[in-house]
Amino acid sequence: MPIAPLPSVSPLGVWANPAETGLRATWLGHSTLLLEMDGVRVLTDPVWSRRVSPSRFVGPKRFQPVPVPISQLPPLDAVIISHDHYDHLDYPSIVELIRHEVPFYTSLGVGAHLEAWGVPPERITELDWWESAELPNADFRITAAPSQHFSGRAAADRNRTLWSSFALRGPRHSAFFSGDTGLTAEYEEIARRLGPFDLVMLEVGAFHPSWGHIHLGPDNALRALKLLGGGSFLPVHWGTFDLAIHSWDQPAERLVEIAPSLGTHLLMPRLGAPIEPSRVEGLETWWRTISVLERREPVEPAERDHAPLMPIGDPID
Repeated sequence: MPIAPLPSVSPLGVWANPAETGLRATWLGHSTLLLEMDGVRVLTDPVWSRRVSPSRFVGPKRFQPVPVPISQLPPLDAVIISHDHYDHLDYPSIVELIRHEVPFYTSLGVGAHLEAWGVPPERITELDWWESAELPNADFRITAAPSQHFSGRAAADRNRTLWSSFALRGPRHSAFFSGDTGLTAEYEEIARRLGPFDLVMLEVGAFHPSWGHIHLGPDNALRALKLLGGGSFLPVHWGTFDLAIHSWDQPAERLVEIAPSLGTHLLMPRLGAPIEPSRVEGLETWWRTISVLERREPVEPAERDHAPLMPIGDPID
């Protein structure tokens, strides 16, 4: 984990005005984003907790604060939950979001968690792969699509619920959110049936060859982007929790190394910085303000309080 919090900004001033291009994204950490598209606001995989664990005292701990509290979010039109792992389905965050009276869209089976935590059943829509839902009072479609992952919050419930990616489409713009996934040829089918996409948000962190094919990593994320037909690429699932044995900045550095040669329109915003993809030119390596300090002043590694080779939600058999 980094020796100090990463640079971040408050999005509140920008959020006070609509996106001029009709498409704006704010990365709030890990896989949590606020997407503003054609007048609709969608929050993905909201996680505000200090730990992503069944315990408040042990398990992977957040090293990066969320730039804004849930109470200061603007009015939301939808919350998307890709799957039920602790770093994507967070009980305290869901309970607080209930007060926002926002509908939830999620994968098959995950709605049982939401209902048990107090979300009214009429505000929960579960989707199988390739199923779609139209937002009430908006010309906006949410479609669940395949991903290559797994589910479960304990050893006894492994793979009892579905995991999904999601395609979002309004009258002028479209976006793709991967959730958690490995590289899958089904991305070509997603592109054919649901593309093209103006904005593609793919996970790039917490990967290791010994975990099989359940996470992308930066190299496979760029392969996935190509299968999806391209689009502006906003990497997620990094820079927030220490979930893997690679260094915290490895996904970002690898993307900066290889993406330009592929002609990728890479978006690497600071945490909390709202961006309109079509207006982003160039790339700021803002995370290096911390990584440079680490190289100059080596520190003892922080003691881990979780198994370093265990991907989140992967119970011990």
